[in-house]
Amino acid sequence: MKTERIRKTRKNEKGQGLVEFALVVPLLLLLVIGIFEFGRAWMTKNTMTGAAREAVRVAVVGGDGKARGDNVLLSANLPASTVVTDGKDDEGNDLKIATVTYNFQVLTGLIPGLNNLPLSSTTTMRKE
Repeated sequence: MKTERIRKTRKNEKGQGLVEFALVVPLLLLLVIGIFEFGRAWMTKNTMTGAAREAVRVAVVGGDGKARGDNVLLSANLPASTVVTDGKDDEGNDLKIATVTYNFQVLTGLIPGLNNLPLSSTTTMRKE
């Protein structure tokens, strides 16, 4: 009698695994794709920060900081733009400010309105 109930229960649960799989896989894929996209954005931001640092470093010593920043970005295949400007701090010291901007292209269009993420990195250095 007990074995008969177990057999009936197994027949009723025949497609349960398939339904659970169908419910869990989209969430798992969304999580994996999100991790991948976040890693790409983080790497892009780090490259932009390095380019801004190089640009301001060259600009402080009198070189062409924009060209140096653009070369760093070009070597990383990142079509971003570098802008180097002059400024002053609160004490009146001369500053060089390098700003790198880029519209990060998200590979997946799963979330509407999240196709382009504007990223920017700014570095300031006092002119000696």
